[in-house]
Amino acid sequence: MEPNVHIEKTFTKVKWSHQHVPEREFEQCTFTQCDLSHSDLARSKFAECTFIGCDLSMIKLTEVALRDVTFKECKLLGVDFSLCKEMLFSVSFDQCMMDHAVFHKRKMNGTHFTRCTMKGVDFENAHLENAVFERCDLERAVFVNTRLQKADFSTAFNIAIDPERNKLKGAKFSVEGALALLAKYGVVVE
Repeated sequence: MEPNVHIEKTFTKVKWSHQHVPEREFEQCTFTQCDLSHSDLARSKFAECTFIGCDLSMIKLTEVALRDVTFKECKLLGVDFSLCKEMLFSVSFDQCMMDHAVFHKRKMNGTHFTRCTMKGVDFENAHLENAVFERCDLERAVFVNTRLQKADFSTAFNIAIDPERNKLKGAKFSVEGALALLAKYGVVVE
């Protein structure tokens, strides 16, 4: 790969799969249909970047800075976002496949997840106040000690959240989602 700093560049169909690409800086860059799966981007910085139709499955993000980064129609299977730098962490996801991603202890207030598959995602101890889960599949997603105040789950489905182990004040749910909160109590609603 060429220089370490990239500003306002477009990367199309780049293949960095299984490569070690550390300490790069990307500002206002667009990545389209790139394969970064299993790559190691340790200590890289992404600011105001967009990923469209990319495969980032199992990418290594140790000490990576993600500021105002948008993922659209991307594969993010098994990505551990908890390894990213905490400062200015800001992301959004639209139509992404994010099964088994990890957001453990991640502060993500106001994050938007739109039409994403999020099976088995780990949100343990995450801060998701005011987050929006629009038409997301949350099957087997883990919510433990998660701050979900004012989060919007009104169109999400396959939700299983224990109200005793999470902060839900002001969170929005559909009728079906609200009934799912009662599942652990064995309540039957007809």
